[in-house]
Amino acid sequence: MSNDYIDYLKEVLSPLGEISSRAMFGGHGIYHDGLMFGLVADEVLYLKVDKENKAAFEAEDLGPFMYQKNGKAMPMSYHLAPEVIYDDPEAAKHWAQLAYDAALRNRKPKKKGKS
Repeated sequence: MSNDYIDYLKEVLSPLGEISSRAMFGGHGIYHDGLMFGLVADEVLYLKVDKENKAAFEAEDLGPFMYQKNGKAMPMSYHLAPEVIYDDPEAAKHWAQLAYDAALRNRKPKKKGKS
């Protein structure tokens, strides 16, 4: 995967704030404040969804990222990002915020160390 594409996505999503990325499973995770809210696979951006924001993605006909498991297509909680984000910084911020909010809602509590 091209680092140029990841750098481009960081710029597109920057209206949300500082964006970072990490290589994972042949793709990249897209992060803000340490939380993954985006997934890049085959140079396609997917954004985090949950029960609260999924309808917004479905209303735009933005389907889920699918992976193969035991010969079956399995959907993940990341849906295709809308094309409008690449031309409109306000739209980019809106959709990135929806995804980041879903990541916040689904954040796993940190395990406390024994004292």
